[in-house]
Amino acid sequence: MRILIAEDDPTIRQMMVTLLGRLGHDCQGVDNGRKVVEIWEQERLDFIFMDVQMPIMDGLSATRIIREKEMARGGHVPIIALTAHAMEEDKLQCLDAGMDAYLSKPIDLDVLLSLLEQDYPQH
Repeated sequence: MRILIAEDDPTIRQMMVTLLGRLGHDCQGVDNGRKVVEIWEQERLDFIFMDVQMPIMDGLSATRIIREKEMARGGHVPIIALTAHAMEEDKLQCLDAGMDAYLSKPIDLDVLLSLLEQDYPQH
């Protein structure tokens, strides 16, 4: 799978890129939501892990832009929220922005891998 990891913490970002790369996935990491949108517009992605709080453009805004553009051009890339905020209201905020699922930090590897195996609806 072609996976984009949007995470402003360089340690977490590199850990995810390395781990998923070792599992055979083609991974790229970026540190802000604007880069996510730019890459999404230029490349075919199978999956995006999106940190909610990033500089320049946060993950919620980037997700809303991607979902709006998908409405016009079709398709649906699964977007999984990455956040340290584990409150129910935070989860709802992510889902309301158009994210497909939610992964709280610290990241549980088994949960991360199970999210990659799920079927996500093609809106």
